[in-house]
Order: sequence, then C-alpha cells, then structure tokens
Amino acid sequence: MSDSTSADGVSPDHSRYGYQPESHAGRAVIISVAAAVGGFLFGFDSSVINGAVDALATDFSLAPALTGVVVAIALIGSAIGAWFAGPAADRWGRLRVMFVGAILFFISSLGSGFAFAAWDLAIWRLVGGIGIGIASVIGPTYISEIAPSRLRGRLASLQQMAIVLGIFVALLSDAWLAASAGGAGSTFWAGIAAWRWMFLVGVVPSVVYGIMALSIPESPRFLVGRGRDKKAAQVLEEVLGETGPQVEQRVAAIRESVRRESKPSYQDVRHRKYLLLPIVWTGILLAAFQQFVGINVIFYYSTSLWSSVGFDQSFSFTASVITSVVNVLVTIIAIALVDRIGRRLLLLVGSLGMAVCLAVMAMGFGTASMVDGSLQLAPGWGQLTLIGANAFVVFFGATWGPVMWVLLGEMFPNSIRGYAMAIATAANWIANWLVTLSFPILRDMSLSFTYGLYAFFALLSFFFVWFRIPETKGKELEDMTTDFKVERRGRNQATAGTG
Repeated sequence: MSDSTSADGVSPDHSRYGYQPESHAGRAVIISVAAAVGGFLFGFDSSVINGAVDALATDFSLAPALTGVVVAIALIGSAIGAWFAGPAADRWGRLRVMFVGAILFFISSLGSGFAFAAWDLAIWRLVGGIGIGIASVIGPTYISEIAPSRLRGRLASLQQMAIVLGIFVALLSDAWLAASAGGAGSTFWAGIAAWRWMFLVGVVPSVVYGIMALSIPESPRFLVGRGRDKKAAQVLEEVLGETGPQVEQRVAAIRESVRRESKPSYQDVRHRKYLLLPIVWTGILLAAFQQFVGINVIFYYSTSLWSSVGFDQSFSFTASVITSVVNVLVTIIAIALVDRIGRRLLLLVGSLGMAVCLAVMAMGFGTASMVDGSLQLAPGWGQLTLIGANAFVVFFGATWGPVMWVLLGEMFPNSIRGYAMAIATAANWIANWLVTLSFPILRDMSLSFTYGLYAFFALLSFFFVWFRIPETKGKELEDMTTDFKVERRGRNQATAGTG
C-alpha cells in the first residue's frame, strides 16, 4: 500500500512521498483523529479484561491454563484480522473495513458482557480480536493516505497515542466499576456483575468508531484505484484545499502510481535458502522481541498480579491505572524523540533499561512468602517491585513500544512492504498470544522465574538490535532495500545494495 507517486509535472516532495499538499491541514488532522479511534478501541478491547480476569475465573471456575486461553484467544483473532485487513481494504475500501471492525467490536462487547460460559466468552473475545487486528492495520494505512506530507509522521503517531489512551480508559473504567460495586465480582447496575459491565462499556466507543467510519471521506488512493477519479478529486478539494489544475495533477499522479504497481505476492518475500528473505526474518524477530519482554502481562494481568502478591484489590486497580498513565506520558516522549535521536539508539537504551527493571521485579517476587494464608513480598520489596514495573513501562513505552512499529513501517522495500508487514504484524500478535497464554501457568510456577525469563529476552533483544538493526532515521522509503544490515565502518545505516 505504498503512497508514493511519480507523475511528471509534480513537485519532488509530492511525487515521491505522497499526493498531499503542505497546507490546509486542519481537515486532514480532524479526519486522522477520527480514524485513530480504531486505535483507541484496539487499546481498550485488549486491556479491558485486566480487571475482569480474577472475577470471571471465579464465576466460571477456570483453571489457570483455561484462564490464559480466554484472555489470549483475542490475540489469535487479532492475527487473523491483521492478515486479511489489507487485502479487504484494497477490495472494498478503507471505510467499509473500518465499519466492519466497529461492528465486530460492538458484537464482542455485548457478547462478552452477557457470556454464560468460558467457551462462550472465548468466542466473543475471538470476534473482538479480529476487530483489533483490523484496526491495527487500517488506521495507519488510511492516515498515511489522507495526511499532508509534512504532518504524516505526527498524524500516524496518533494511532499509537490512541492505543495507550484506550488502555488507560479501559483500566480506569475497570477500577471505577470495581470500586463502585465493591469488587469486580460483585453485582452492580441491573443486578449485573461489575466485571460484565467492564466489557459492556466497550459498546460506547464501538458506536463512535462506526459513526466516524460513516462520516469521513474515502481514501483518494483507493478511489483512483477503483476508477472513481471524479470522487477522488472531490475528496482532495474538500480535505486538502486544492483546486483546478492542482487536483488534476494529483489525481494523475495517483493514477500513475497505481498503474505502475505490480500485484504483490508472497512469492516476493520467499528465499530459496532461508524460506523467507533475511530482512523479513529481521522484521519477525523485531516484532517477537517486543512481546517476549512480557509487556502485555502488565496490561492484561497487572491487577491480578498485584493481588497475587499481597496488595488489596483496591490498590491493585489503582496501581494498574497509574501504570497506564505512565504509558501515555512516555508515548508522548517517544513521539518527540524518535526523529531526533534515531530508532537504533532508542531500542538499545530500551533493551538495557527493561532488562534491569525486569531483573528487579524478578528479585522482588523471589522474596514472596505466605503470610496469614496470602502471598506477600518481603518488607521494602513491594514498593521496589512496583517502582520496577512502572520503570519497565517507561523504558518500553519510550522505546520499543512505538519504535518497533515505526521500523516495521519503513524498513521494508516498497516492492515487498505490504506482505512483509503482514507477516511481521502476525508474528507480533502470535508472540503476544504465547506470552499471554503462558503467564497464568508460569505465574503459578514462579513469578521470580517468569520475570527473570522476560529479563533474559530483554537482554537478548539488545544484542539483536546491536548486530541486526541499522539506523533508518533520515532514510527515505524509496531508498530501502532487502540488504538491511548494520555497517561496521562509519555511520550505521540501512545500506543501499540489493540482497
């Protein structure tokens, strides 16, 4: 889904990096915010189960392994949604696929709220996961195609900001419902348990997303691809403020870009010796390491985690909300730094910082012992472990959280970007699923070992970045090739050879 154009008569900035002008950006900002609501749903739906885990496990008498299945099955749906979202958007349009995602979120929220058994809840979680996968692909794609060139990076970052805001609102609503009802398992409005209301709240942003999908214009790129040049010109006039010859030039540039693109195929990313091109394997490992440090354990299980080591439920909910606020704040920092100091340095600093924080958490959980029938950490270690958890979120949120997505979006050559992104994104969701599924079992075995394992992967990610990830700051998408490696002499960079 490259957005580059190359028609004659168009200025270099416009012809190479998009068809949007550098002014009249207000309308584009508004509709980009509307499209980013999908990211909000992404964060909300993936984290709302945090406060409901213990209560639903009790109500449905779930063993730890089955609890992990119910929580993690949404991630399988996410991989499915991400895999098919791109081709579906090319066939039916960005807005129709957005609307389908909103419907899936809506159905999942209702179904999960009124689930009567574990298998029933798992089905609705799977449905919602497909919606998450759709939102993870369609939002950034649509924004990149509608945003003015000079604002594309910042507007694309709205997706990541929307995700962390969705996580924050999910954990905040969980905490408020649990506190108001006297516990997540207690009855609340209409005699319905508070944990069920946690899922039902998702109906509201689902409806908002659906309305937004019906009220914003279709991507000009998609319209031209379907032969609807007149409608594309109308969108360019309304959104970007262009008129007359400018619009005709822009539509012609898009048409030429679409004409020159060959139909992509998975054959393009295959390698006779390694099965997939080395650069694709690099993307897969980058995506997997982001999850293997255990970040989503914090957002899916943090309330349950703090309760399991002696903190009361009220404080556990509060701690989860604090963590999500920290995540929002450091995401702002990441957006400010990624184009200033570069991707590679941020990843290296993040890897070391996360390794230290996770090691502190592992040592803290290693001091836990049974006191009056409940597990408690040794004096002083409870606070230190909580600080370590939030410091871990700081390092992740300011580095690996957003930077991995930035790199995946820019490291692949145009010719393979679509399919390589699909493979790497699916790998990210599968790694997320493995970590989420395994945590309840590992937690019951040993929290100290579990976080020690995450610390090991964080340290391993440092060496992976050091030896396999070059700096891509300042590189244009058109300059990326399959020869993606760290140069040992001079400045680290993505080389311009072929592989």
